[in-house]
Amino acid sequence: MAEEFSDPRDVAWHPRRAVNLVGHRAAEAHLLQAHQSGRLHHAWLISGPRGIGKATLAYRFARFLLNAPGAEQARAHNSLHVAPEAKAFHLVASAAHPDLLVIERAVDARNRRLKTEIAVDDARLAQGFFGQTAGAGGWRIAIVDPADELNAASANALLKLIEEPPKRSIFLIVCHQPGRLLRTIRSRCLHLPLEPLSAAETVEVLRGLAPGAVEAEEGALRQAADLSRGSPGRAMELIGSKGAAAFAEFLRRSKISPATAVEIAAVFSGREAAEDYYIFIDLLLGWVGEQARAAAFAGRGEALAAAHDDINSSLRQADALNLDRRQTVTDALMRLEEALKAS
Repeated sequence: MAEEFSDPRDVAWHPRRAVNLVGHRAAEAHLLQAHQSGRLHHAWLISGPRGIGKATLAYRFARFLLNAPGAEQARAHNSLHVAPEAKAFHLVASAAHPDLLVIERAVDARNRRLKTEIAVDDARLAQGFFGQTAGAGGWRIAIVDPADELNAASANALLKLIEEPPKRSIFLIVCHQPGRLLRTIRSRCLHLPLEPLSAAETVEVLRGLAPGAVEAEEGALRQAADLSRGSPGRAMELIGSKGAAAFAEFLRRSKISPATAVEIAAVFSGREAAEDYYIFIDLLLGWVGEQARAAAFAGRGEALAAAHDDINSSLRQADALNLDRRQTVTDALMRLEEALKAS
């Protein structure tokens, strides 16, 4: 009998199990005050870069609403914290609360993977869910995580519910790139944008994760936090990555010679290096973009902006034609060095 496929998202440090929230104090206070007012809007768009704590905030607010459903109850609190021993915390953490629905990509058990998008049938589950009465006369809550993975049909199915929300219903929509979400969905939500965390806050999140989530020396942990641009989720991907190490080596060099470029690119040989290659490329393009914006404010950003476009274009071509990754990285670094000299 084939081994059952386990959802790779179901880890000990999943956002639904998070006891604390690092950062985002203003956003937390805004949600709390909205609930305390007794006029809580039915749909919230929680946006920001991937991995900065949007889903953690969504689950935190959902748990608080389920634990303190009334405005009067909410006024007795100064944060959205719910004690781990509370029934609402336990049920949310175990994905068993009857009044909380999570709309996300389903597991494709047959092919032993996650589906590539949130299908319309997944979104339609909300119709039956909101048609039921909430326990103890409280809230019924749907978390969409993330809305970036909705397809056209599932987005429209969700829109119909948001347009005519059932009584005492709440939609918490997590989104990395809200500009790509249906305009009609965005217009019906209160937008709550979150900013990336500081490097110190990122380290704090990593240290506070469940045992086994992060295994790294202090130096490696801090390096990953610095490279992650305020995203603990991203930092976890970078710890132990050869791609992140190669990018850190690039940053340490004051000048990139052809020999140096070849040396940095050497780690990207073989199929097993694909993930490290994409991590390096993502970090490099992000860095070039930041440098180009900074140079533009000084009136000299054209060379770096052109280099960013050239490198991005060459990377897409390399992927399409399956070109050698080492040569692709070497060429990108030399193009960048040329732009840095000109800027």
